[in-house]
Amino acid sequence: MNQSILSASNFINGKFVSSAQTHSVFQKFSGERIAEISVASELQIEHALDRAYQTFPIFKRFSSEKRADILQQLYDLLLKQKEAFAQLIAAEAGKPISYARSEVNRALDNLQTGVRTTLTYAGKQIPMDYLNGKGKTAYTIRQALGVVLGITPFNFPLNLALHKLIPAIAVGAPIILKPAPQAPLTLLAFAKLLQQTDLPAGAVQVLYTTNENTQKMVEDKRVKILSFTGSDRIGWFLKSISGKKKVLLEMGGNAAAVVDKTADLRRTAKKLAYGSFLNAGQICISTQRIFVIDTVFEKFKSVFLEETAKIKSGDMFDPEVVNSSMISRQDIFRIHDWVNEAVKQGARILTGGTILNKHANIYAPTVLTDTRKGMKVYDNEAFAPVVVLERVASFKEGINKVNESRYGLQASVFSNNFSNILTAQQDLEVGGVIVNDVPGFRIDSMPYGGIKDSGMGREGGSYALDDFTEPKLIVLGS
Repeated sequence: MNQSILSASNFINGKFVSSAQTHSVFQKFSGERIAEISVASELQIEHALDRAYQTFPIFKRFSSEKRADILQQLYDLLLKQKEAFAQLIAAEAGKPISYARSEVNRALDNLQTGVRTTLTYAGKQIPMDYLNGKGKTAYTIRQALGVVLGITPFNFPLNLALHKLIPAIAVGAPIILKPAPQAPLTLLAFAKLLQQTDLPAGAVQVLYTTNENTQKMVEDKRVKILSFTGSDRIGWFLKSISGKKKVLLEMGGNAAAVVDKTADLRRTAKKLAYGSFLNAGQICISTQRIFVIDTVFEKFKSVFLEETAKIKSGDMFDPEVVNSSMISRQDIFRIHDWVNEAVKQGARILTGGTILNKHANIYAPTVLTDTRKGMKVYDNEAFAPVVVLERVASFKEGINKVNESRYGLQASVFSNNFSNILTAQQDLEVGGVIVNDVPGFRIDSMPYGGIKDSGMGREGGSYALDDFTEPKLIVLGS
């Protein structure tokens, strides 16, 4: 891991500042402590909020060209250090190195999308040439709402932060980013790139702090938008204390796939095995439930278990590893308890169900069947390398099984039956329907977000900019 990009300090008002309190960050496979970072104090938090609030009138008047230039500067700077960032992501988040490199590449694409979107984003003309509006012209302009607080998760410590930072820069809204305690180093390292751009000092600030101080920022009236990615329990709580600010929540789920008899079973099984166990299942749209039409269930099960057996587990720096460390010791024991509890309730383990390496926090790729509502592995977000495989009598039953979840982020259907695809499009209660690919499919410019307990609002491209702005109506007449 390249130590030169590490930062142990918080980035406040364009400068790196330290504090008396510190927080340890560990390499997830070896358990080695790799950094000791500052925990921003209450006084430093107040300074960051004040500077963001004072910067807003200046930053919102930056031209779209100037804001796009800043995003291009970040792209150029990140491109030069892409491997160093991939190594850091792998170390602190336990992410397989091949997938960490993919995250950095996605971050670069995300920045390029941001450049294009910044230059083309606009309001729209409003039809008004009737009744009292005859002879008048009307249109809207989009204006930033104000200071944004972005709270980011451990599993994509760079790119999910950029899904908050990019739209903020694009519209001229100052943003304070708070990374997750398990993996804060990547975002603090990115602050070194921020310091080299033409951003005004208070426009983007990155700080790690306590839950108590984070809660105070959520409640602060100077913050106009809360953009949170994390667990639904924390997200809904933060919304409840956020006051009148706009709240955007991306909170994961237990993503499902429905497989019908017209699907290419080998291709489907290969995709779903990878989509279930990649990054130890620690992805908001990791496949967790698979419903297969009864007539092909046994054949699919056999092929799926073959593909699962090919999933390599181990050190995240092995380029062939797909399933590496979970984020903490607590989490491998949590999911092991969930699996054992499900077995006691009648579920069967088809493969896995064991802790492979408790010191490196690695859990075996696990497939369960005979699961049902009321079991944690079925109802809750596992965020682990565990998937349930169940038979259904019909495609419609499969759709109903998907919908009985309290979550609704993304789901997929594997089918070459046009009628079934249309049914899925119409009836699935999710934010995104993916056809013939895993629920975890994502391109960073697409509208991404969920319904029900999966959250509210959308990330990606101009859709995120809509959530960071409000329309102002302009009516022109003689």
